[in-house]
Amino acid sequence: MTPRDLIILLDCGDTIIDEGTEVHGEDGIVLSGAPIPGAVAMVRDIAAAGFRIALVADGRVASFENLLTACGLHDLFETLTCSETVRHEKPSARMFLAALGSLGLRPEDAGRCVMVGNNLARDVAGANRLGITSVHMAWTPRYPREPAAPEERPDRTIAQPSELLPLLLALEAERGGADPAPASPAARARA
Repeated sequence: MTPRDLIILLDCGDTIIDEGTEVHGEDGIVLSGAPIPGAVAMVRDIAAAGFRIALVADGRVASFENLLTACGLHDLFETLTCSETVRHEKPSARMFLAALGSLGLRPEDAGRCVMVGNNLARDVAGANRLGITSVHMAWTPRYPREPAAPEERPDRTIAQPSELLPLLLALEAERGGADPAPASPAARARA
């Protein structure tokens, strides 16, 4: 498989896991939660297409390990960058720079990354400030869908997880990157 040029940074809540289904322990750690429809296939499809994947999420490491392990996705993530360990939350540049560093990238490599998240003020604004391509997953009504400031304007918007892989392939083609991979069996079944 041809190596992919783009590296995918994913949020978790309302991007992979439905925040409304999360069950928290007494210590505040998320014990379980249901994936949003199509999210498990989304992550598996982008991994199968050869994209490197990293988590960039606000919360505790144990919460994301619980959630991603329960839905069989943990091992598809190259790194987990969580606000608990960085001691900053998105949109802080430290979150995104920590993720880049964990992937062996430099700040000048930010243009190779795509941040996918549900929150315009955190995911999109933080990515935009560093030159990371921002993709708003406008799946939930829990968060605003309209930017409150220019820095919250996403580069792209998708409504459903199934829209991510085709978007990534198109973005990579625009950059002159790797040839599009054939659709995975899961993607072909949804088509």
